[in-house]
Amino acid sequence: MSDDRLHSAVMATGYQREWFQHVRARGAAGEQIALVNADAPHEIFRAMGIPYVVNQWWASVIAAKRAAPASLARLRALGLPDTNRQYDALALGAQDLPTEDAPWGGLPTPAFAVAERSGDVTAKIFELWGRRAETDTFLLSRTAAVPALEGWWDRVPHDWESVFGAARVDLLAAEIRELITWLEERTGRSLDLDVLAEVMDLANRQAEWNRRTRDMLAAARPAPVAVTDSIPSVMIPQWHRGTAWAVEAAERLHDEVAARIEAGSSVAPRERRRLMWIGRGLWSNLEMYRSFQEEFGAVFVWSMYLAIAADGYARYGGDPIRALAGRFVGLTDLLYVPPMSSSWYAKEAVAHGVDGVVHLVADDTPGSAFISAALEERGIPVLEIRANNADSRSTDEARVQERIAEFIRARVPERV
Repeated sequence: MSDDRLHSAVMATGYQREWFQHVRARGAAGEQIALVNADAPHEIFRAMGIPYVVNQWWASVIAAKRAAPASLARLRALGLPDTNRQYDALALGAQDLPTEDAPWGGLPTPAFAVAERSGDVTAKIFELWGRRAETDTFLLSRTAAVPALEGWWDRVPHDWESVFGAARVDLLAAEIRELITWLEERTGRSLDLDVLAEVMDLANRQAEWNRRTRDMLAAARPAPVAVTDSIPSVMIPQWHRGTAWAVEAAERLHDEVAARIEAGSSVAPRERRRLMWIGRGLWSNLEMYRSFQEEFGAVFVWSMYLAIAADGYARYGGDPIRALAGRFVGLTDLLYVPPMSSSWYAKEAVAHGVDGVVHLVADDTPGSAFISAALEERGIPVLEIRANNADSRSTDEARVQERIAEFIRARVPERV
């Protein structure tokens, strides 16, 4: 057994802290900073040299640093709801916290706030960013899913037009071009398509390393890596997608996982149950994921972060703007819209030899019942927990840790 943290996780976390302080310094010097949602085309900002912070990553820091209650209280004080889409709204609430209470010194005032209209609430949150004196908002359209092709995870890297439909790609590509013009007018910068093509190439290389790592972990028995390490190791580089550092970080994770498998490393002394976590990370209580190892021999061997980084992002060929539209037009479909989502989760569960699934269902994740049903149909028991990952009030009320323990005892038998 190895309780040592992955070196790649430690390095990524350290890099992110240093990077964020650099962004803060650039903002303090008057440089324009962007706040972008996870579903926005980050590569445009990368290619234009505009520093950006991802809304969901910042929300995870707010939650991990126990600043979520104060941030949600700030929303209430403004007369805004604090019990809906907390993950999307935390950054807005945290923006007016005193510097001494804000994680890592606080987010620099963004000049731009960019998101997809993934729902009425998210659109309203970003509209509220745009009402702040120094922030402009740009919203992209959310289009409907088309019927999924069988095995999209093998087809989408090269055949994304067929998977998502040309009309959807056309619309988002046109809106990305509008975004580019909008940014050029406000920054005085211009987009070089050759630079964007290089960014796309680096992002594809990063996805290739992530796929190799995911495939190794799926086959590994016992699990050599805790999800509490694999999540930062893969997600921090995701927020730097399109850089040489991110490709190197993905390769470093791959090599470290390979070395652990070769050495016979194990997360648990005697792995007896393999668990899958569907949904966003429980940032305020990451220790929970490893709390079932000693009593139950239960190891969380899967989270969506490495898996979607492996299957969801690679896009090859064509005009880089159109390929970028192909990357983002259906990303949320892959995670949440059946049968795309349900077939993918079932594929991943079988590949990883999962014995039980904990499914955290938030108020903005459609299709959850189909995902759970697809797993149960394959004989894999599922525990659904309805709670918001970024709001400790919600997860406390849901009795997350207690219910998982009950689920393991009652429905997840030990491996012989």
